[in-house]
Formats: sequence, C-alpha cells, structure tokens
Amino acid sequence: MDVLSNGLTTIMNNEMRRKRECIIWPASKLLGNTLRVFQMNGYIGEFEFIDDGRTGKFRVQLLGRINKCGAIRPRFPVKADEIEKWEKMYLPAKGIGVLVISTPEGVMSHHEAKKRKIGGRLLAYVY
Repeated sequence: MDVLSNGLTTIMNNEMRRKRECIIWPASKLLGNTLRVFQMNGYIGEFEFIDDGRTGKFRVQLLGRINKCGAIRPRFPVKADEIEKWEKMYLPAKGIGVLVISTPEGVMSHHEAKKRKIGGRLLAYVY
C-alpha cells in the first residue's frame, strides 16, 4: 500500500468530479510535505491534519487547478543537473507543472532544488 499514490489518486478523482474538498486517509508525513509543495505552488488551497487516534486524515481544499497529478514509482534518484531530463519526461511543457523531489534538505519543488543545486529522489508530479 502506497500512501502517497493513494492520496494523489484521491485528489485527482475529486478534481475530476469538481468537488470543493476531499478527505485523504491514511495520512503520512511524506504526503503532508507533498501537499505543502502543491499548496506553495497554488495547486491546492488550505489543508489540515485531522487526528482520529489512528493514522489520521487530511482535509484538502481543492481549487480546480489540477489537470493531472500522480506519484512517481519507482522513486528514481535524480542529480541536480539531470532535473531537466525528468521535467521533459513527466511534465507537458517547459514552465508548466511541478516535480516534487525529496532531498536531504527536505521535500521541495524541482524549481527550488535547481536553485539550490541539490538532487534527491522523485516523488510526484502535478500540472
């Protein structure tokens, strides 16, 4: 069971049905950090963690700006100078969309990773 993949699929399904919000469970830190990157880039609105005594849930406000999102499996290693190659593979055009990368300095977008010149592992994409 892949929590990140299930969460992004839930977001995609609710976006296609034009829902205003969705509940994602189970929650994880990795999913929360990925949602934070989506929020910083304007793809989703506010999200909150709901503690239910077990794994927890996320309530996510949808803005209708996501055309497609998904997890990248397997989580490919990417060097700082190879990010552009992966952009071409997963994003529809230059300047459209965001790759989410897990780096030693935390989860961030590919724009930030290129600026800091650090690599990591590919987690997800959104456009």
